[in-house]
Amino acid sequence: MIRLIFLFVVLGAGLFVGTQYSGQQGYVLISIADKTLEMSVTTLVIFIIGTLAALFFLEFLFKRFLHMSFNTWNWFSVRKQRRSRRYTNQGIIKLLEGDWKQAEKKVTRWANHHDMPLLCYLVASEAANGLGDKAKRDHYLEIAAKQENATLAVGLTRAKQQISDSDFDKAIETLTTLQAKHPNNPVILNLLKQAYLNNKEWQLLLDLIPKLVKAKKLTQDEADKLILTAQSGALESIASEKGTEGLLSHWNGLPRKIRSEPTLTISLIQQLIKRKADNEAFTLIKENLKKQPSAELYALIPELNLSDRYPAIVMLKDALRRDGHNAEAHSALGQLYVREQEWKLAQEHLETALSLRSSVSDYAYLADALQQQNMTHAAHDVTRKALSLLES
Repeated sequence: MIRLIFLFVVLGAGLFVGTQYSGQQGYVLISIADKTLEMSVTTLVIFIIGTLAALFFLEFLFKRFLHMSFNTWNWFSVRKQRRSRRYTNQGIIKLLEGDWKQAEKKVTRWANHHDMPLLCYLVASEAANGLGDKAKRDHYLEIAAKQENATLAVGLTRAKQQISDSDFDKAIETLTTLQAKHPNNPVILNLLKQAYLNNKEWQLLLDLIPKLVKAKKLTQDEADKLILTAQSGALESIASEKGTEGLLSHWNGLPRKIRSEPTLTISLIQQLIKRKADNEAFTLIKENLKKQPSAELYALIPELNLSDRYPAIVMLKDALRRDGHNAEAHSALGQLYVREQEWKLAQEHLETALSLRSSVSDYAYLADALQQQNMTHAAHDVTRKALSLLES
C-alpha cells in the first residue's frame, strides 16, 4: 500500500513538473568507462518510475510465492497433526478396552507428528505393560522422559507400573523423588499409601496419613481405620525385630489414646502369645476385661499356654456370676476344662455357649468331651451339627 502511494506521488510530481516545464525536456548524459548514454529528463523520470514499479511487482510476486509455499507446507503439517490426534484418540480407547496391541500400534504410528508426543509414548508404555513386554514398556518411558515437562507424568506412570509388578522398593524410591518437588500431589500421596501398605512401611504410612486427609484422599473415618492397621502392623514388625521386651517398650511409649483402642490391644496380646509371653498376655487380658468386657478378649484366653490355669478359671467363673449369658466366657471356660480333662464341666459350659450362639470350634470341643464320657451317639450328633454348620 505504501509503495503504491509512493508511485502515485512520484507520478503526480512528474505530471506537475512536466506541465511546468513542457517544451523544456532538458538533457541527461550518463558516461560509464567508454560508453555513454544520452536521454531527456522526462525519459529518465519515466525509466526510474518504470524500474521502481517493476521492482515492486517482482517483490509482490516473490512474497506471494513464499506465502503459497508456507500455506502448502502448513496444510500438510496440520493434516499430519490431525491424523496423529485421531490415531492417538483411537489408541486411548483401545487401551481402555484392554486391546493392548492395537493401542500400542495406533499411538506410535504418528507420534512424531503429534503436538504432544509425551501422551503418545505414555499410552504406548501402558499398552506394552499390558502386553507384559517390560523392555518395550521401559523403552517408551525413556522416549517420553525426553519430552518437554515430562518428569511428573513419566514418574507417576513408572511408579504405577512398579506397584503393579509388586516392586514396592523401587516404587517408593520413584515416588519419594517426585514428592520432593511435588509434596502435595494427591496422586503421589495415594500411590505412596499403596506402596507403604504392601511393603509394611508402617511408620512412613503413619506420617503420610495426615497429608492424605488434607488432600481429601481419605475421610477421617478411613484415616482412623488406616492408623489402626498401621499401628497393628507396627506391633507385629517390632515384635519380630525386638522380641517381647521391645514390643512392650514400644507399647508403653504410645499415646494413651492409641493404647485404649480395643483392636490394638487384641493385636498386642496376639503378638505376645506368638512370642510365648503368655503370662504377660494374661495380665493384659485381665486388666482390659476389668475396664470393658470383650468377646474377643474372652476368646483369647483358651489360646494361652499357662502353666497354672486356675487363675484363669476363677476369673471366668467370676465373669459368669456377673453375666450368665456370656457365651464367650462359657466357651473359654469349657475349653479350659477340656484341657484339664474335666469332661462333665466342659460339656456343661460348651452346651451353654452353643445355646447362646453357634460355633464350629465349640461343637468340636463338645464332641470330644462327649466322646471322652463314652457318649458316642451324642458325640456323633454334635459332629453332624458341626459339619452342617460348615456346609452352610
